[in-house]
Amino acid sequence: MARHIYACPLRWSDMDAFGHVNNVVFLRYLEEARIDFMFTQAAEAGAGEFAGGSVVARHEIDYKRPLVHRPTPVTIETWVTKIGGASLTVSYEVKDTAEDGTETVYVRASTVVVPYDLAAARPRRISPVEREFLSRFMDVEEPVAAVAA
Repeated sequence: MARHIYACPLRWSDMDAFGHVNNVVFLRYLEEARIDFMFTQAAEAGAGEFAGGSVVARHEIDYKRPLVHRPTPVTIETWVTKIGGASLTVSYEVKDTAEDGTETVYVRASTVVVPYDLAAARPRRISPVEREFLSRFMDVEEPVAAVAA
């Protein structure tokens, strides 16, 4: 199973009064990774319809550790855990991996995304080309649900 890897820069303005990245900023990080995955990578693979419109139907996020500002980016791994007829679920881990292979996970999250026809102002079905692209990143592991168990 392949995962999309996104190096997300941290900005000084991302920090809160307690000296770590504010909880709401993580949603922006997830959005950046999702756009890189669904717009940039999908378009390069010939499945660029997502750039024509999609909406977020749901977010679920577990904060595991505080993330403090530093000059190096944080890694966001993105994969697909569900593909329906007119929606998909994207899962993420925001983390660092040390040289010895040890991982520090800051956030585990998932987002339900609905492809959207902007001209018709309504949801649309996932196309066969989009489904083929998404299936390359399919894994049934859902990070948020796995943590709750």
